[in-house]
Amino acid sequence: MVPKVMIILGSGSDIAVAEKSMDILEKLEIPYSLKIASAHRTPNLVRELVKQGTNAGIEVFIGIAGLAAHLPGAIAAYTPRPVIGVPVDVKTGGIDALDSCVQMPYPSPIATVGIDRGDNGAILAAQFLGIHDSEIRQKVINLRNEYKKKVYDSNKIVEDYKDKKYLVKDYLNVENLKIEDEELNIEKNHIDPDAEVAIIVGRQSDLVVAKKVAATLDRLKISHNMKVVCPIRSNKKFKSYVASVKNSKIFIGISSNSSQVTGALVGLTDRPVIGVPCENELGREHMLTTVNMPPGVPVATVGINNGRNAGVLVGEILSIKDTNIIEILTKLKDKKINL
Repeated sequence: MVPKVMIILGSGSDIAVAEKSMDILEKLEIPYSLKIASAHRTPNLVRELVKQGTNAGIEVFIGIAGLAAHLPGAIAAYTPRPVIGVPVDVKTGGIDALDSCVQMPYPSPIATVGIDRGDNGAILAAQFLGIHDSEIRQKVINLRNEYKKKVYDSNKIVEDYKDKKYLVKDYLNVENLKIEDEELNIEKNHIDPDAEVAIIVGRQSDLVVAKKVAATLDRLKISHNMKVVCPIRSNKKFKSYVASVKNSKIFIGISSNSSQVTGALVGLTDRPVIGVPCENELGREHMLTTVNMPPGVPVATVGINNGRNAGVLVGEILSIKDTNIIEILTKLKDKKINL
């Protein structure tokens, strides 16, 4: 049996984070391979694992590393397949590893998840595979429902508080609370119902980054829709637009100021969500609020303002079953063409 996913650890000391990935892949019944290779100490081993793995049929790579976490980037150098980076907290709270994973130069994106979030790395890999495999997609949906149920069940802890005299325990009992479906005006104008990608921009000022995504997708001949809408200021419009483009295979959220676009998106779709954090007018960026998502709802985060890498990542994900895109990506990475 040829595995679909290869997990590569930079060190045996990272095994606890890798076990989170393995537990998810076991649950989803996705075959995988586990290897240990260092980008710095055994670079030739990394190269051969990735090249031979790609040729044998590996569809997604997960690189797990701490400190100067260059492993995911080293993996990306030798494959047109999507690479997921899981930074590990060894020193400085894992921020050093996070920056090493996410701030990759064009055209070598790393779909980075939160620090120590091996579980989210595996879920994201399954979402990538689920674009091309309906059985895997359904398993991801079922898993997400389990995470949802845990949130509802967590309300039972209220019963444990015996000494809080002003706590009204039966107010809006969650178990009996009726959740109404919201009436949405599904947009149809200027929307391609068959477009593969939906780009959602949180603010007009972030459009410059969104246009770089669109230009890259155009060169890769990948269809897309785009809209500027904020989930905080225009919540109903945001939900309506997401419902309008529900057939999209991949969603891209682009925003500054707490990057709420991606956080809102993951609650509305089971499809992969790519996050592009932007700088606001004060020069502050919100990469951490994009990447550090809770278990079950990963965001494939690329570097700050790096819209082009988001476009390349889309190409890598779709290229799992599209050899034409692989050919373009290979030429791009070999600098034989420029997008």
